[in-house]
Amino acid sequence: MSVGPEQRLNPEERGNLTAYIDGELTENEARSIATKLSLSGTARRELESLKKTWELLEYLPRPPASDGFPDRTMESIRAIEAPSTSWTQDADFWFRQGWKLTLCLAVTLAALASGYAFSRWGLPDPAERLARDRSIAEHLDEYQEVGSFEFLEALVRSREMSDDPR
Repeated sequence: MSVGPEQRLNPEERGNLTAYIDGELTENEARSIATKLSLSGTARRELESLKKTWELLEYLPRPPASDGFPDRTMESIRAIEAPSTSWTQDADFWFRQGWKLTLCLAVTLAALASGYAFSRWGLPDPAERLARDRSIAEHLDEYQEVGSFEFLEALVRSREMSDDPR
């Protein structure tokens, strides 16, 4: 592969430029970037632009760290380094799953109990209605022979049915 004078750095090499400047790359990675920088003017301009940017960043004011920053940092490190976190995480997961299951069971039992209560006491009992209307059922044939209410009204107005003895 021949490196031309105007060949640009690829995204991976561009991402490693800061590590190259700081001397944090492996020997092979550093050699690869150094070769490209020695053969390409465009790559050298990219490196110089990055160096100037870092120099200009040094002139910017640095915000002070908050008072609790060291404590929070140490707590984060202790949390990462804490032994046996995996079993506590597993226990916490199963504890939360158990609570979810308990809640689902409680909601299901409440729904079943309210459904039973509604069907038991909220709806009319058909057997009670039949017992109440039993006399109507026993004389249904006779009521059907009467035919209409006009006949019953005429019967009530008749002398035979009236309370007046005249």
